[in-house]
Amino acid sequence: MNAHAFAPETHYIQSEPYYEPLGEEIGIFEAAYRNTLPILLKGPTGCGKTRFMEYMAWRLKRPLITVSCHDDLTASDLVGRYLVKGGETVWVDGPLTRAVRVGGICYLDEIVEARKDAMVVIHPLADDRRALPMEKLGQLLEASDEFCLAISYNPGYQSVLKDLKQSTRQRFVALAFDYPAPELEARIVASESGVDGALAETLVKFAHMTRNLKGSGLDEGASTRLLVHAAKLIASGVSPVTACQSAVAQAVTDDPDMLAAIQELSTSLF
Repeated sequence: MNAHAFAPETHYIQSEPYYEPLGEEIGIFEAAYRNTLPILLKGPTGCGKTRFMEYMAWRLKRPLITVSCHDDLTASDLVGRYLVKGGETVWVDGPLTRAVRVGGICYLDEIVEARKDAMVVIHPLADDRRALPMEKLGQLLEASDEFCLAISYNPGYQSVLKDLKQSTRQRFVALAFDYPAPELEARIVASESGVDGALAETLVKFAHMTRNLKGSGLDEGASTRLLVHAAKLIASGVSPVTACQSAVAQAVTDDPDMLAAIQELSTSLF
């Protein structure tokens, strides 16, 4: 049995990701990183949290390992497990363990979607212990100063049953994200898609109209990410109304009345 049959995988961001600061989040993240403090990003879906993490990994020159959390994500998925490969039983590190071993950044996206045992395993890494218990190996893996734990969640979308508990959130330095101001959001959409500034501004107006419907039939309005998708379709020759219907309306709702309402909004603008 070889306990470390596979070397940890690393993912370095080779070129600078496009990122427009919303406030002081870059400086706060760097200060937290220097002080080995874990970081919580909170904000709506598609507002730039993942891009921010990619930018910070590039800026700090650390490998980034991202985990998209879901209902079936267990502690073993994060830490690792024994597997049989080629007739030999080997230990395979999970993404959290790989990040600790290489001194990377582990980003757990939408952490509240994970199972409770997965939530518990991050607690020792998110306080003064900075250690990862590996019960199946009988080891306690201590994190170096280069390791960083970051998590995210959408506080406006979670149910009471899936809210982030105080025992977890009070371990973290929190950064609040939201959709950018209209001028900045238009610049982001134009830069990411190649459409002109006027069209990007109109798409942002459309997004704000859909966001005003949140709580009145929509769980979430159009995110910046969806605007970029729509803009890319338009840049490829798709009509703006059709692009907004496919990239935005159909992505945020299945309700026929809401689909019709969003189509009316896009038609009024385009």
